[in-house]
Amino acid sequence: MTPLSPGDPESIGGYTLLGRLGAGGMGVVYLGVSASGRRVAVKLVRGPYAEEEEFRTRFRQEIAAARRVSGAFTAPVVDADADAERPWMATLYVPGANLAEVVEKSGPLSGRELRALGLGLTEALRDIHRAGLVHRDLKPRNVLMTDDGPRVIDFGISRAADNQSLTTTGRMIGTPPFMSPEQLAAPRDVTPASDVFSLGSLLVFAAVGTGPFDADSPYITGYQVVHGTPDLAGVPGAFLAIVERCLDKDPAARPELTDVQRMLQALPDSDDAPAPAPHPAPVAETGTGANPRPGGRRRTRMLLAGLAALVLTVLCAVTGVLLSGPDAPAGTAAPGATARAADLPDGWRPWTTRLRYDVKGVPLDYDSPGCVTQGDALFCGGTGFIAARVDAASGRVLWRAGTRPQGTRPIGVRDGLVYVYEDPNDRIRRLVALDAATGHRRWQRDINKSQPAVLYDDGLLTLSPDYESFVAYGPSGKELWRAPSLDEYCTPVALGGTPWGLCSQGTEPGQAPVELMKPEDGGFTEIATLPEKALPLGAVGGQPLFLAPQTAKDVYESGYERPYDALLRVATETGEVTRTPLAHPLTGAATLVDGVVYFVRSDGVVTAVSADSGRQLWQKVTDVESLSAPAVSTSHRRVYFANRFGRLLALDSRTGAALWRTSALADPGDKAQDYPPHVLLVGDAIVATAGDTVFSRGPDGPG
Repeated sequence: MTPLSPGDPESIGGYTLLGRLGAGGMGVVYLGVSASGRRVAVKLVRGPYAEEEEFRTRFRQEIAAARRVSGAFTAPVVDADADAERPWMATLYVPGANLAEVVEKSGPLSGRELRALGLGLTEALRDIHRAGLVHRDLKPRNVLMTDDGPRVIDFGISRAADNQSLTTTGRMIGTPPFMSPEQLAAPRDVTPASDVFSLGSLLVFAAVGTGPFDADSPYITGYQVVHGTPDLAGVPGAFLAIVERCLDKDPAARPELTDVQRMLQALPDSDDAPAPAPHPAPVAETGTGANPRPGGRRRTRMLLAGLAALVLTVLCAVTGVLLSGPDAPAGTAAPGATARAADLPDGWRPWTTRLRYDVKGVPLDYDSPGCVTQGDALFCGGTGFIAARVDAASGRVLWRAGTRPQGTRPIGVRDGLVYVYEDPNDRIRRLVALDAATGHRRWQRDINKSQPAVLYDDGLLTLSPDYESFVAYGPSGKELWRAPSLDEYCTPVALGGTPWGLCSQGTEPGQAPVELMKPEDGGFTEIATLPEKALPLGAVGGQPLFLAPQTAKDVYESGYERPYDALLRVATETGEVTRTPLAHPLTGAATLVDGVVYFVRSDGVVTAVSADSGRQLWQKVTDVESLSAPAVSTSHRRVYFANRFGRLLALDSRTGAALWRTSALADPGDKAQDYPPHVLLVGDAIVATAGDTVFSRGPDGPG
């Protein structure tokens, strides 16, 4: 510990600071003490990160996840504040030197110590992974050595800091000698297997005093990690098979942590390990040689004769690794991203427009604005108006309607009419039809305030203000038909262009099985009963499709996402329900598009499942949180997403591979944290909303 520096705070979050424990790119770590004498390590985020709202969102999520890590070999989170002027997090202070200091002072570990270290680290990583985290920076300085075993620190923080692109001059999330190949080549594809690779590198360091990929510069080290053979000279023979498997370049070929633990437990708990097995020196590629180092290690050095050529070759290779692939920096599209000429509105160019119009009066803010489209026509909700028509080519606002803001997306557009909600007061909600060309009001009807109005092929279905009837209206505002609502809680839905009613006889909505009601002969007929909290998705082959929850239990916990374990398909003629199990329960917002169900988790994991067979088509860990529902381009075979801060992401619809992503908007407005994002397509032009801002970008990514 070093004394506090000038400018350091004296206290953070009620903890008196005693000194500095260390500092890194993201922040400074202090030793703090509470009023009761409890000692904690307090990490204070640096100013540039604190100014980025997107970072705060991710940091907040990581704090929640890190709180769930409570294993014997980790330092638990005891306090945090992601909303402070400078966010901070406090973990239990663990006295003791880190592994790097121990090896530097006392030399490599003995066989007994190495076995104990490996067992402790596998248990710590297991607890971290169970909490939904990937450490991503497992290195000697993040392992504290105590009398009762190692302690892993800084879990769950590195991912929150990764909100900028990886470049040769930018920040790498991780330490090159202990990073995995996928961290360097495609950081967004990092899975728990990355930590297993880092574990292998760390065990080599503990066994011999240097890492398996050490070189004279981080560039060459990175190249060695991705392409080179690990230098395992000096590793005790008993541990060779373990580290070799951990250091496999293919994440899928690495052992699970339970397998690593089993192999370590099989070793003798003593220092009488077998002698090191003969291990050939790696063949030096592109002019590298091997020179002896203390402790029997070799250090790869560049031959003077090939210095210039080697530097050029390696830097080009590393730059190619870092700047290509699915995690290309913002402003760089992946090679081969352009599939064909784009179908864009006449005169289109990238644009950004603020959906904000200041008016007098108290707004009604429903926190869910967005846009709808028909052809090249674009209609959006926002702040200060009910709806606006926006030119899809330029972003110019053609007209606005209404003066009391709703903060809701229009219901839809059809046959020259835009359907929107209007709330003249706290008791009344109206369905309003606006002329799509002028924004003039054509007609209006009072509807139920708590249930949605939905467009179907022949009209628009609503629930009456008194909950007593389903009511359908045509384009002229004429009532097409009315059917009594037979149950206490009903809601209208449109599945595959057909109107349906979903009703429940429970004491509260969602507390009883769901009855699927079909309109016919002036009334509704129940054709099927679905499980409690079954989620309607749409229709496949004309048959309604639902998701079955694994549990219908209500969980009042921030960030909870209900798991679903099966697809339910209803035969419209017989009411027979066919259950198709999923391979494993999935969470996240689910959207059905063109026969594929996309599950989008809040942490950025996207899973595509066949709506017909339930088979998982692919899963992608995007590491871009707060994603919208998808917009799918069949012509380009892409799936597009937006996040709350205006970052766009494109995935290959066939494989889930990341094609490109953009930077967040410089200023999405003060509603970005509260409003969910939306994305849609106008031809091939991508249109997205973030906060109270709408913007359009081309299909081929940034640049």
